[in-house]
Amino acid sequence: MSRVTFQSSDSLVQKLFDTAEEKLKQNLKDFAGRTVLIEGGGYEKIWLETQPMGGEMYAKRDMVPALNNQLLFMECQRADGRIPGSIALIDGKITPQFNKFQGFCFPEPALNMYYLMGKDADYLELLHRTLRRFDEYLWKTRDSDGDGCLETWCKYDTGEDHAMRYGDAPDAWEEETPPEGCEAVPIASMDVMSYSYSCRSVLAEICRIAGKEDEAEQWEEKSSQVLQKMKDYLWDEEKGAYFDRDKHHKQMPVLIHNTLRTMYWGSITQEMADRFVKEHLLNPNEFWTKLPLPSVAVNDPLFRNVTTNNWSGQVEALTYQRAIRALEKYGYDELIPVLGRKLFEAIGERCVFVQQYDPFTSVPSAVALEGEQDAYGPAMLSVLEYISRMHGVHIEKETVCFGSWGKEQTEYEQEWNGVRYRIVNDGSQAEGFRNGEKLFTVPSGTRVITDYAGNILQTHR
Repeated sequence: MSRVTFQSSDSLVQKLFDTAEEKLKQNLKDFAGRTVLIEGGGYEKIWLETQPMGGEMYAKRDMVPALNNQLLFMECQRADGRIPGSIALIDGKITPQFNKFQGFCFPEPALNMYYLMGKDADYLELLHRTLRRFDEYLWKTRDSDGDGCLETWCKYDTGEDHAMRYGDAPDAWEEETPPEGCEAVPIASMDVMSYSYSCRSVLAEICRIAGKEDEAEQWEEKSSQVLQKMKDYLWDEEKGAYFDRDKHHKQMPVLIHNTLRTMYWGSITQEMADRFVKEHLLNPNEFWTKLPLPSVAVNDPLFRNVTTNNWSGQVEALTYQRAIRALEKYGYDELIPVLGRKLFEAIGERCVFVQQYDPFTSVPSAVALEGEQDAYGPAMLSVLEYISRMHGVHIEKETVCFGSWGKEQTEYEQEWNGVRYRIVNDGSQAEGFRNGEKLFTVPSGTRVITDYAGNILQTHR
């Protein structure tokens, strides 16, 4: 059983938590006898860019849809290795759709589910087979010009709906050869290269878990080859960011947030990530706006502050959802409570959860779909995940992470696998517990990482 309880003296945070918990239940759907967590907010499918990640986040509350959100993508993998970009329920049947990649926030959440579900060897083998076959598919089909860099062929391959930088590229594309006669595509892509990097780095981890050290080293070497190609071909040392290249191999100069995505996948070195964060992400003229993390730097000529579903500019809830893993991976934990608080205030007391937000005013763009959008899964899960990092408990692989940010009084308990982990913060100090037994007392603002048994592995502020 998985369950979360949370109490806060901050009325806004409490209301956001309670409302997100309740509205997320609307997104639990029966897919031919399998309970899944759909994206919500008008999106009735499970999407590869959001729902394995979203399902794994929901495992804090319910393991069944969390696991199904991984398994359905693996079970629907095509014979040639391609994974569906989305899965719909049509006429009562589970229907995989292969007309886009739609992002790839899958390998690491799926691997974490292996730990959360109790280390099932068959599941791990299925994940190994799925990632290996998808990586093979990518390199067989997505380097159409042989330059050693994988390509995006349509806007939905990277989930950048209506993005200006794609020009006249199609939204979706079903063929196994790239579209012809377009301005930019096929585009040598930091995202699609990162899909391969993520496959390979997680495959190395899986092999180590399974005791296959030689194979693990092979996958590590293969992942490093992808990273080196990205560094050589897509990284601009002068500008301190990744940039895609168009079909003519020319750099596409638009400064997009996607370098932050590469931090999510791990396909960027620490030094490169440091440059992007310090020079661009934290730059108020680019990405650190009143509500940070617009899709395109606000001073870029291709930035568009469009309130409908459009990745040409506005802040996306999905970016906030991905930013947590991206920042944690590169040691920028201190930015997580800052972003979390800004998101909480942007959503505000109305507790209407939408897809996009104005970077200059923080106002939610409630016209993302016909009528007023609400119950958009990435927005609700982002709220709950930021709360778990700032005030609560998060289980990642074989560690339990306790957070105690802020001066408000909070109490957060995570029940998982028959164990109750709890942290209580009075604004000056925080106490952590396992099944009622006190594990630590630390100053508020300290992050404590333990193993499952509660042994302290690390503390930092």
